[in-house]
Amino acid sequence: GDRSLSQGLSVLVGLGLCVTMLGLGCAVELGQLGQQLRRPVGLLLALLGQFVAMPLVAFLLALIFALDEVAAVAVLLCGCCPGGNLSNLMSVLVDGDMNLSIIMTASSTLLALFLMPLCLWIYSRHWINTAVVQLLPLGAVSLTLGSTLLPIGLGVLIRYRHPRAADLLVKISLWSLLVTLVVLFILTGTMLGPDLLAQIPASVYAIAVLMPLAGYALGYGLATVFKMPPHCRRTVSLETGCQNVQLCTAILKLTFSPELIGSMYMFPLLYALFQSAEAGLFVLAYKMYGRDSYKQDTLGEEEDTDISYKKLKEEEVADTSYGTVTTEEHNSIQMEPTQTAL
Repeated sequence: GDRSLSQGLSVLVGLGLCVTMLGLGCAVELGQLGQQLRRPVGLLLALLGQFVAMPLVAFLLALIFALDEVAAVAVLLCGCCPGGNLSNLMSVLVDGDMNLSIIMTASSTLLALFLMPLCLWIYSRHWINTAVVQLLPLGAVSLTLGSTLLPIGLGVLIRYRHPRAADLLVKISLWSLLVTLVVLFILTGTMLGPDLLAQIPASVYAIAVLMPLAGYALGYGLATVFKMPPHCRRTVSLETGCQNVQLCTAILKLTFSPELIGSMYMFPLLYALFQSAEAGLFVLAYKMYGRDSYKQDTLGEEEDTDISYKKLKEEEVADTSYGTVTTEEHNSIQMEPTQTAL
């Protein structure tokens, strides 16, 4: 029964990852991609956020909480993953820059093909003498990442040829993301059992809480350093803290045996739970306190434009009413001043 459940879990993880990557590809437009390549701010932020800040945060938390090698590898895998689709949904809810959000997610997914194995190799050196790190399958990680390129490319092609179908697939992928996470949590908990779940150290739960918070804070600070507007700062914040937990789960499930990784299968799901809850609090705080200021800023910009236009029209009227030219006998010309009512 456990073997059948494990096989079913592997199929669910693979299908969920394919649907998510297909939806990500359907959200990418070639015109926007060309603009970002000419001015690659989104690409640079994705590089710094996902493959500099988050792996470093995961490594430091693993050291601070003195995790064993199995828990450390699970945390490092999650920290080295690219951005997830959850950030795209949350960016909509906080009036963020959707183009920037999608480009950052797509860019980090493509960069992960090369940078994720590199980050894992660099940060796992501290536990290099342990069995789980010696067996860390960097080739299998790269193969899993490479397999995500096919649905992404297919999604980009669908967006180019059938935009309406692409919009539908994006919505389906977002819903499948939520459903897959819930089902994974239930099935994994059933397979592992309450005894193994109780064996997860409290330090792992603490890291699952702190790591997304650190990502959100670092992303916002990174966007502030680049002097980006507030709606872009919110977008970069969510992009940095939200990881592709489906990819992390797939790598753990497809490359490690259950006897070796044990209850650490649950870490990416715990991370998904807390990153969603914290992002939800972020959205709630914005809806309660930040949305009014966003509307006032937008309204103020429109009012400034109207005032400038009115002043311009008044100046044009004033310029054409200095006087009236009249002609009299003997071909004389006189300028009669007129008054303009302002």
